[in-house]
Amino acid sequence: MSTPTDAQLAAIAAAFDTFARRFKMAEALSTELPLNEVDKQTLLYIAQHPDCGPTDVARFLAVPATTLTSVADRLVKKKLLERGRAEGDRRAVALRLSDSGKAQVAALNCAYQEMYRQLLEPLVTAEQNELIRLVTKIAQSE
Repeated sequence: MSTPTDAQLAAIAAAFDTFARRFKMAEALSTELPLNEVDKQTLLYIAQHPDCGPTDVARFLAVPATTLTSVADRLVKKKLLERGRAEGDRRAVALRLSDSGKAQVAALNCAYQEMYRQLLEPLVTAEQNELIRLVTKIAQSE
């Protein structure tokens, strides 16, 4: 590992700023309801883990349980999420997507796929694979 230079930091900041604006706009146009990032990640997690508990989602997203309670309340009010009872323990809350929530997740997945396509298309296959390798390395670093 090496310490990045000020010029490198400025260059990556400019690139990420451009990405954020470009892809945030594309995503905003592709989804049915405007959602913040925690709301989106909550819906995506529950789509992959139907009937999970709020604690499971909070742990995965690394947010306090109280934050997840607020997120769930907001998503229930938007009719994207439903609360039920877990079959094994009637006291436990089970979270599941409503039909509208499933549609929202499908729209989010389409928007993300399009963003990833736009990100990778300017690159040749070897560069695409290298970018994926490098981003994965960064994401998995401690």
